[in-house]
Amino acid sequence: MAQLERKNVLVTGASSGIGRAIALRCATAGADLAITYRSNEKGARATAQSIRDLGRRAEMLRIDIGRDDDIERLSAELSKAFSRIDVWINNAGADILTGQATQLSRGQKLDTVLAVDLRGTVLASWAAVDLMRKQGGGNIINMAWDHVNVGMEGENPVLYSAAKGGVASFSRSLARDVAPDIRVNILAPGFIETAFGEGANPNFRQKVVEMTPLRRWGTPEDVASAAVFLASDDSAFLTGQMIMVNGGVVM
Repeated sequence: MAQLERKNVLVTGASSGIGRAIALRCATAGADLAITYRSNEKGARATAQSIRDLGRRAEMLRIDIGRDDDIERLSAELSKAFSRIDVWINNAGADILTGQATQLSRGQKLDTVLAVDLRGTVLASWAAVDLMRKQGGGNIINMAWDHVNVGMEGENPVLYSAAKGGVASFSRSLARDVAPDIRVNILAPGFIETAFGEGANPNFRQKVVEMTPLRRWGTPEDVASAAVFLASDDSAFLTGQMIMVNGGVVM
């Protein structure tokens, strides 16, 4: 496994799911962590404790990536807590697929994903760049979606395409803008066993298995393994690239 010894890593949205898995895999690889959460304090505390149980440092910050002042505060807090941030992983995103969010109107869902997934990622990436330029370099990883290159029917996929497609395009341009001192890459998960996958209709779940060459849903740990690779020096000659963690659904 790729190693992250002596690296400090930020993972936003690490209270559950993919973000939690990334944070724990980074800790296992030797990194010290800063993690953020918006509302799930219990989950964030559990993630932080699991990191500490692995013998690594964990700093926990309550941040709403959709708020400009919170992103400014995040940068300030990170600068106080760590001598440098080697890897900044923008994982936090809006949930429009489960719980009360499913009752939002189409326009409300659009506003939400654009504010958090797209605008929040852009602003957080700029904050990371400002911090990393001062410290002499770094590594940014942003989260997109595997279907942004091919499209997918349905209201929610159309909405995510607008936000995550923007993340992918922005990240590629940012990678050119900040090279060679800062690397920017993209993770694009497919069908992953998060809360959405676990609660999906059994027929839909089976359909996903049948359309996936590797014949299963992905796990948060699958995404985490790819994240650690991009965070490590093993990917030192990669920038502006998108890794699709999807079992081959989109190639």
